[in-house]
Amino acid sequence: MVSMAEGLGRLASLAASPVVAELSVAFERAGFELAIVGGPVRDALLDRPTHDLDFTTNARPDDILRIVKPISTAQWDIGRAFGTIGARVRGEQVEITTYRADEYDGETRKPVVEFGDRLEDDLLRRDFTVNAMALRVPGPQLVDPTSGVEDLLDQVLRTPVAPAVSFGDDPLRMLRAARFAAQLGFIVADDAIEAITAMRDTLSIVSPERIQAELVRMLQTRDPVRGIRLLVETGLAGVFLPELPALRLEVDEHHHHKDVYEHSLTVLKQAIDLEGERHPGADPDVALRLAALLHDIGKPATRKLESGGGVTFHHHDAVGARLARKRLQALRFDSDTVTAVSHLVDQHLRFFGYSGGAWTDSAVRRYVRDAGDQLERLHILTRADVTTRNKRKATRLRTAYDDLERRIAVLEAEEELQSIRPELDGNRIQEVLGISPGREVGDAYRFLLDLRLDEGILGEAEAEARLRAWWAARS
Repeated sequence: MVSMAEGLGRLASLAASPVVAELSVAFERAGFELAIVGGPVRDALLDRPTHDLDFTTNARPDDILRIVKPISTAQWDIGRAFGTIGARVRGEQVEITTYRADEYDGETRKPVVEFGDRLEDDLLRRDFTVNAMALRVPGPQLVDPTSGVEDLLDQVLRTPVAPAVSFGDDPLRMLRAARFAAQLGFIVADDAIEAITAMRDTLSIVSPERIQAELVRMLQTRDPVRGIRLLVETGLAGVFLPELPALRLEVDEHHHHKDVYEHSLTVLKQAIDLEGERHPGADPDVALRLAALLHDIGKPATRKLESGGGVTFHHHDAVGARLARKRLQALRFDSDTVTAVSHLVDQHLRFFGYSGGAWTDSAVRRYVRDAGDQLERLHILTRADVTTRNKRKATRLRTAYDDLERRIAVLEAEEELQSIRPELDGNRIQEVLGISPGREVGDAYRFLLDLRLDEGILGEAEAEARLRAWWAARS
């Protein structure tokens, strides 16, 4: 935030915007209060982009719907039971919610919905003081009963009431602390950290879908590492993503290896930087960021201490891919994300197996074939996985991967690598060999595919001749 005076000026501009002005006049004429609440107020003070507008009012849902219908092009009441009515006003999506005074049973996240009559009481039940500010309109008047402005200036996240009470009401707020720490670059107050550490197991009453949503929002921030550290240090990550804290492997004086946990956080940072360089302006790539964070989760299960003082992690790529798939499925990620992340984890070592020598055309084709539709993400992940402080080694690996990408581009232009297939399809194989559908057709197809990968484009006549020779030798 540049200054408080500038922040208040931005709030005044927000209150004077056409959408806000039209809504505030409509509610005032109907005899009800209206206030912008939460994120839009916080972001205006911080000079951050304001997205969807959230309002709160003493009007009940039926009254809200009656007021907005004449001034909106669409309305939806899917949240009516919780007091929320959505509408599209002047092309913008808004949500308007009746003041709430809910109570929680302490066993589920489902509150006993109770509408309130005072804005200040509604604000006290919100997650953090920086989100518990409202702007009354058409005033405008800033309402800040929990000193959220001061906490914005101090860049600290505090709960409006005692942390144990706030997190007891809704344990998901503990995850939100990590997300907002990453999103805003703020620290979390000491008493909130203590409460999260003590109450971490209560996260078990939160559905996997809600946990996943908060994890995704955190990973979409510019610097999610701040939030990840909080999750691990409080033990909260161990409740829903235990593979992450497990990366903090013990290192003794006889067996030295890279700190896997710190390495993984560095890879995530570097992947985000590369993502921005290669695809400026694109939406955050959650699948790539998950793969960067989880690419080494197979190491704890595969670590072997060698007699000479070394440490090995044989097959941690394959083991990690299985662990990633299982964990992401448990968190209810969609199948495309699960498949992409597990495949990237499985493939993340491929380049390092060839980096010491020249790549043959066959090796390049197989690299592209095995990467499939994850090739661009694999490029970024592989480059990000170089965290060595040895500048000579880092330069050598970077140069080698530059060369690999150039080779891929050349072969792609010549051979359409992304769609590599044998030059004879299954029907033609059956015609040439005089066989019926069955296992032999699959064997022949794989033979031709290997031939295509090893030698490139042969032409249909040569492929047919090679197939006949292979079949004769096989027979």
